[in-house]
Parts: sequence; structure tokens; C-alpha cells
Amino acid sequence: MENKKAKKESKLKTYLHRYFIDAMSAMAQGLFASLLIGTIISTLGTQLNIPLLTDIGGYAKSAAGPAMAVAIGYALQSPPLVLFSLVAVGGASNTLGGAGGPLAVFFLAIIAAELGKLVSKKTKIDILVTPLVTILSGCLLAYFCAPYIGAAASSVGQLIMWATEQQPLLMGIVVSVVVGMVLTLPISSAAICAALGLTGLAGGAAVAGCCAQMIGFAVISFRENRWGGLFAQGIGTSMLQVPNIIKNPRIWIAPTLASAITGPLATCVFKLQMNGEAIASGMGTCGLVGQIGVYTGWVNDIASGVKVGITAMDWIGLILISFILPAVFSLLFDFILRKMHWVKDGDMKLNV
Repeated sequence: MENKKAKKESKLKTYLHRYFIDAMSAMAQGLFASLLIGTIISTLGTQLNIPLLTDIGGYAKSAAGPAMAVAIGYALQSPPLVLFSLVAVGGASNTLGGAGGPLAVFFLAIIAAELGKLVSKKTKIDILVTPLVTILSGCLLAYFCAPYIGAAASSVGQLIMWATEQQPLLMGIVVSVVVGMVLTLPISSAAICAALGLTGLAGGAAVAGCCAQMIGFAVISFRENRWGGLFAQGIGTSMLQVPNIIKNPRIWIAPTLASAITGPLATCVFKLQMNGEAIASGMGTCGLVGQIGVYTGWVNDIASGVKVGITAMDWIGLILISFILPAVFSLLFDFILRKMHWVKDGDMKLNV
């Protein structure tokens, strides 16, 4: 009886990891390789007055739905015919899902991929059956379900953004801490921010939280990991510390407390807003994508007349929230934790 229970729990953990970690992380990569990179390229084209770059960026952004779906299919180890058929599913789901399209793609691409795998190589006319099942099931589900999934995701995102506008101090802390912790965990904060369409002040708080985790861990573990670790975590990912967090969860306190301070500073003092692509809200300093996203938002706001120009205060706020304050606060809290003997040398050593 106990063995059966253990097997069920093991299967559940496998499925949760497969769908909510592997698939979601892959979806974020698909978004990065289409929407985010496209936004950066088109912004460069606009700023440098190079129409060709603007066009290329537009093409990349238009492929976001298919890119997400194919990435999810790849993570689920879909056969080639299923994988290629997911292009249509991703396009339909993202389009019909509206502002919450990424979440629709996430759920419907998983379903279509699994249905396609059920029939893959089961008949002599596999080249017809597999794409037919994958595309029809995915696109029909997109037609009937994607608008509702997208609307639900958009509503949650709008609620978070509205709450942040109403209570910038409290929500600045909550959003910064939660999104920052999600970034460090083996879950995709970028995909979650994209699915919820998290922008505005809430997006700024999310950027602050992610930066606090990445820069925080980079500086407080410098004595163990030196320059390689600084760059691996500072512009790579704080997820590298997960094995060490499991061994000693107290090492997570310093960057998390730092995020609880930089979040409300971002929302209340510097009024930092992420009005670029929502995925950038969950990227932090990874490849400086969060900072590029904020800058892109400034450019968009200027173009739409919402913002007159980029001020010195804008740049000061972005630099302080992204780099300086996370480092200072994390070092301060880490110093206290080491004095308390909660954290010791070697606790944050990376095996890379």
C-alpha cells in the first residue's frame, strides 16, 4: 500500500516538474528568442533610424506564438511531426488569447503535444494523421478556450497592476519578493510575467525583485565564486544557488530582504515602470534584459506622448534599483547573518 502511494507521489512530482518547470522554462526561451529579441532589434532600428532592423524585429515578434509552442513541444520531447505541427497551435493560441496569449499557448500546446504523441507513428499514414490530430486538437481548443484563458490571465495581471497603483508600498514589497523568489526557483519568472502581462509599476517592482536576487547572490557569494560566479549569477541566473539553498535555506534571506526594500523604493520613490514587453519584467539583470525592457518602455512612452523625455532621475533610479542597492543591502544583511553564524564561508560555493 505504501509502495503504491510512493509511486503515485513520484509520478505526480514527475508530471509537475515536466509541465510546470520544464515546459514553462522552455516557453520563456521561446518568448526570449522571438518577442524579446524582436523588441530589442526593432528598438535599435527605431533609435538608429535603420528600417531594416525595425522590420526584422517585427518579424521576430510576430513569431512569438509559434516559438513558444515549439519550445514547449521540444521540452516535452515531441516527435518531429508533432513539434512542427505545434507552429499552427502556437499561432492560433497566442492570437486568440489576446493579452494573455502566452498562458493560452502554455496550456494548449501541452495538450496538443500530448495528443499528437498518442497517435505518432501508430499508423502507416503517420505523415497525415499526426499533424492532423495535433493541429486540429490544438487549434479547436484555441478557438473555444484561448479567449477565456487569455482573459483570465489578463484579469489577474490587471488586478496586480491596479493593486500596485493603489498600494505601491505594500504591493511593491509583495511583487518584488514573490517574483524575485520565483526567478531563483527552477520556475520561469519571465514566463509568468509574460503570461500575466505584468507591466507598469508592478513590472518595475518585479524587475527590482529579480535584480535583488541575481545581484544579491552574485556579490554575497563573491568570496567563494570570484569573478566567474559574479558574472554567472549577476547576468546569468541566481538559479545556480538552488542546490545551496536546499542545504542551507538561510543564505536566501539576504537577497530576499534586499528585494523587500528595493521593490517599494522602485514603486514609491523612483516610480520605476516596465512598459516594455512583459517578459522583461521577470528577467532582472539576465543579459540586461530587464534594463533594456525598461528603456524600451521609455522609448514607447515618448513615442506615444505619455512621456516627454528620458530624465537623469530615470537613469539614476534604474541603476540604483538594478545594481547598486541590491548589492549594498544584500551585503549588509549577509554580514549580519554571518555574524549570527547562520551563514558561513562555503555555503554559496557553486559547482560550475
